[in-house]
Amino acid sequence: MLGAGLIKIRGDRCWRELTCMDYHYETQPVPNPIAYFMHRSPWWFHQFETLFNHFIELVVPFFIFLGRRMCIVHGVLQILFQVLLIISGNLSFLNWLTIVPSIACFDDLSLGFLFSSRRGGVKDRVVQMQARQAAGEKPPLGYVVNISFGLLIAYLSVPVVLNLLSSRQVMNTSFNPLRIVNTYGAFGSITKERTEVILQGTSSPDPNDPAAVWEEYDFKCKPGDLKRRPCFISPYHYRLDWLMWFAAFQTYEQNEWIIHLAGKLLAQEEEILSLMATNPFEGREPPRWIRGEHFKYKFSRPGGTHAGEGKWWIRKRIGAYFPPVNLQGLKKFYEDRSWPYPVRD
Repeated sequence: MLGAGLIKIRGDRCWRELTCMDYHYETQPVPNPIAYFMHRSPWWFHQFETLFNHFIELVVPFFIFLGRRMCIVHGVLQILFQVLLIISGNLSFLNWLTIVPSIACFDDLSLGFLFSSRRGGVKDRVVQMQARQAAGEKPPLGYVVNISFGLLIAYLSVPVVLNLLSSRQVMNTSFNPLRIVNTYGAFGSITKERTEVILQGTSSPDPNDPAAVWEEYDFKCKPGDLKRRPCFISPYHYRLDWLMWFAAFQTYEQNEWIIHLAGKLLAQEEEILSLMATNPFEGREPPRWIRGEHFKYKFSRPGGTHAGEGKWWIRKRIGAYFPPVNLQGLKKFYEDRSWPYPVRD
C-alpha cells in the first residue's frame, strides 16, 4: 500500500492536485453502475476521496508499528478501504487479495468472538497453547521455521525497500526469480479520457462499399453498446475486457494479439466466441471482414437527454483503429508469427 501511495505522489500530478477522482470512475478499466453515479459527485467530494486515498496508503501503513490497538485500526481501515473500492469499481481480484494481508493485523483476542468457547474448540486450544508457552515450554520446530522464513523474507525485501525510497520507483515488479517479494502500485497515472476499440464485422464482399452493413461485437463487461448497463463482476476477472482497455490507449501495432483475435472471429471459433457477450453473426455465415473502430466514450448525465433515451454512455468516433481484414489477407501475418491459422468450420 505504501508503494502504491508513493507511486501516485511521484507520478500523475492530478494526485498532488487532488483531481484524479474527477476522472477515475469514468476511465477505470471496467466501470460498474455505482461508478456511473459516483462520477457526478461534487468536486469537493472527489478531493476528499483523493486525500483519504493518500491517508490510507501513505499514513495508515505505519500504524502497524504503533502497538496492538493501532495495528487493529490499520487492519480495519485497510479492509474498509478495499471494500469501498470493490463497491465503486470492478478491479476484480485485486482488492480481495489486498484484504488478505490485513487479516494478520488481528490477534487471537480481537478475533475471539468469532469462535465458540466450548471445550475442545479452537478458542480452548489456543488458550491451552498460550498456557503451555507461559509455563516455559520450548517452542516447537515450527516456531524456528517461521523465524528463519521471516529472516529470509527480510533479506529478499532489501531491494524492495530501496525501490520504495528511490525517486525512480518502479511499480509491479519482482526482484527475484521465485517472485517471493514484489512491488505493487496501481494507478500511478490516471487516463483523463476513455477510449474504446469496437470490433465490427460485415458480410459485404467489399469493405469499402458505403452500403456495407457493419455489425458490432459486444464483450462481457467492457463498454460497447451505449444502452447496456455497466456490470458488476468483482471478484471475477474478464481478462480479455481488461486487455481491450489497455489496447484502446495504444495502437494495434503494440497489441498484435488484437489482430489474432480478429482472425478467430472471422473463423467464428467457439473458444473465442465464448469470451464475447454477443455474436452478431450467430446462426449465419461468418463475417467476411472484421475491422476495429476507435471511439471516445463518456458517461451520460443522470437525468439528462441521453440517459432519458436509456443510454449509459455517449460516444464520438475518433477514427479507424485497424483497417478491415479478412482471413485470406491475414494468412501471411499468422505465418510470420507462427500462429495457428484459423480455419472456418
